[in-house]
Formats: sequence, structure tokens, C-alpha cells
Amino acid sequence: MKVIVTVVEKIISEAHIDIPDGLNQSAIKQHIVDRYNTGEMSTDMNIFQVEFESINAQIVQENSSPKSA
Repeated sequence: MKVIVTVVEKIISEAHIDIPDGLNQSAIKQHIVDRYNTGEMSTDMNIFQVEFESINAQIVQENSSPKSA
């Protein structure tokens, strides 16, 4: 028997980064978003917390569609 298991978790990551001095609030937000979007921040990201959301299993039978369990 094959079972497809789907686990949904909420992962909270945290990064400690240096940004230029003298930026206003809007510029700080834009700087962070730009670094995130370009992938520059991914090496600084550390998993801070993981929260379990749900788990689902589907039994897969030959010659039929998956059924929820």
C-alpha cells in the first residue's frame, strides 16, 4: 500500500543583518525586501521556530484515484 503524507508546518526564520546607517523607515523596509528577493539574506536565515499546522494522508490504490484518510 502506498500512502501520500502531507505535513504543513509554519516555519519562522530569523536573520541578524547589517544595514547602512541613516536610512528612514521606508528605506529600511525596501533594503530588507530587496535583500530577501535577491536571495542575499537566505544564507543569514536561521530557523527560529517551527509550528505544526496539520497532517494529511491519502491512500493510493492501483487503478483508482487517491482517497483521503
